[in-house]
Amino acid sequence: MKKQAALHYIHTHNLTGLKAGKERVNFLEIWMVVVENRIFARSWGFAEKSWYNTFLQDEQGQLKCGTEVYDIKARIPADLERLTPAINQAYLDKYNSGENAFYARGIVEPQHIEKTMEFVLL
Repeated sequence: MKKQAALHYIHTHNLTGLKAGKERVNFLEIWMVVVENRIFARSWGFAEKSWYNTFLQDEQGQLKCGTEVYDIKARIPADLERLTPAINQAYLDKYNSGENAFYARGIVEPQHIEKTMEFVLL
């Protein structure tokens, strides 16, 4: 049941809270999409201390969907190549309008596709 609630929240909200690793204390609000009932996000920035790089060192984290907090494990999807077209389309369908359009078109570029992470609810 918790998975369905989290998926619904991500489908219906532009920003979802993410806490990467065990050391972070604050949630960062980022874009997420759902494809094949799986949760994905792409890093926009390439900073050394980004959430993406933190998860490469420590796969544990949390998602915050409204008032609900879910423990997660982050991973690079083994089937990323197969899923990339669907993830790209999910980003464009959800975010490619108004002030988000510039970023939505950017997030489907190769340098951001390489920074795709999947979040698995625990």
